[in-house]
Amino acid sequence: MIRKIDHMVITTTDINRCIVFYQKLGFKVKNTADRYELFAGDFKINVHIKGNEFIPHAENIQTGSADFCLEICSDIEQFKKFLESQGLSILEGIVLRNGTNGKMDSIYLYDPDGNLIEFCCYE
Repeated sequence: MIRKIDHMVITTTDINRCIVFYQKLGFKVKNTADRYELFAGDFKINVHIKGNEFIPHAENIQTGSADFCLEICSDIEQFKKFLESQGLSILEGIVLRNGTNGKMDSIYLYDPDGNLIEFCCYE
């Protein structure tokens, strides 16, 4: 039976810009032989470079096509101030949404490749 998501993969056109962005969010970066991994909480995001993806990979690779939600462990107002202090542009939020565990407050922003990232905090 399925338990949880272990990792996901995003594809970037500019690895340095991508890494800097995710470090601003608090991700820890590991680079092993040009294989980039972003760690936070109990999961990771593997980063592939467009045109140099690891095999196997998705059939129709596109940058900016991911849309995912990350649950935060702090107050949503504090997190919004944190994002702003990092110079990150908020697309939308704080807004009320429904997630896996019910009602949650969310903030949305785009990463440098156009992936939509939602950050949520349950009430």
